[in-house]
Amino acid sequence: MANEKIVVVFGATGNQGGSVIKSILSDPKTANEFKIRGITRDPSKPNAKALEAKGVETVAGDINSKDDIRAALKGAYAVFAVTNYWEKMDEALEEQQGRNIADLSKEAGVHHLIWSSLLNIADLTSGTYPHVYHFDSKARVEAYIRSLSIAATFFLPGFFMSNFESSIHPSPTNNGTYTLSLPMPGDTPIPAFDAATDTGIFVKNILTHREQLLGKRVLAATDYYTPEQVMSTFREVYPKAGDAAFVQCGKEEYMGMLRGAGMPEKAQVEMWENMAFMHDYGYYGKADLKDSLAILDGKTSTVKDFFAKSKMFDELR
Repeated sequence: MANEKIVVVFGATGNQGGSVIKSILSDPKTANEFKIRGITRDPSKPNAKALEAKGVETVAGDINSKDDIRAALKGAYAVFAVTNYWEKMDEALEEQQGRNIADLSKEAGVHHLIWSSLLNIADLTSGTYPHVYHFDSKARVEAYIRSLSIAATFFLPGFFMSNFESSIHPSPTNNGTYTLSLPMPGDTPIPAFDAATDTGIFVKNILTHREQLLGKRVLAATDYYTPEQVMSTFREVYPKAGDAAFVQCGKEEYMGMLRGAGMPEKAQVEMWENMAFMHDYGYYGKADLKDSLAILDGKTSTVKDFFAKSKMFDELR
């Protein structure tokens, strides 16, 4: 059989895992080279059945179960591992999930582990921002993987463009003007990334550039955009938005907005620190995206592309 290299994709029916599967299957070369095993909680659901119809092997698996992970990795050539901190908001649990995947990947003789990682913000900021748990837990797993000498590449997703989308609202205090309000200066560079579309483009090319990228980080973002540039693009895509603008807010105001949305206090602090560290330290420690973009064989989404296809602002079309 041509499809002998099994690629295990965790979160197969989610945005990131689904994007990886779509990109591999959409390229005749990788579709022929790799067989995909998608790990999902419930293979009987319609999304999983749709993957099966495309030739994906779907397997029931609980990321918290070592036995499930061990079974999922049997015979695997490569693994794309992504965890979801926000499901439980438990950094210790996320770190343990990642460590289990690492240990069992080594046990299974996996040739290429692709770990969805992020920087350690407590370390990057010398302790100034110690509560960005969803970054730091993934970074600790990365360090653990490196300590095991596993053949691995570290995929670091940028700031999700969907976060811009969900943060733009008509202002209740400014005549309904569409406003993006974040606790950072308007000239803060943010590496923007369309996770649902572009995760797969990056991961597919990590697979096909294995030798070049072992031990390396791939910074997954199309470009750096400032909040001012984001809103300039928003006005370009939606002329009816008129004077739509970015407004810098303070810590208490931002946390109050999160509180009003039902977010618990721990997450409020975490999200404020997540926004606040970017201006002085950089989401990627101010690293250039050039080398990461150089491996790609396809175009990634710009902020303009993302807004143009958004369904959240249909009233402005």
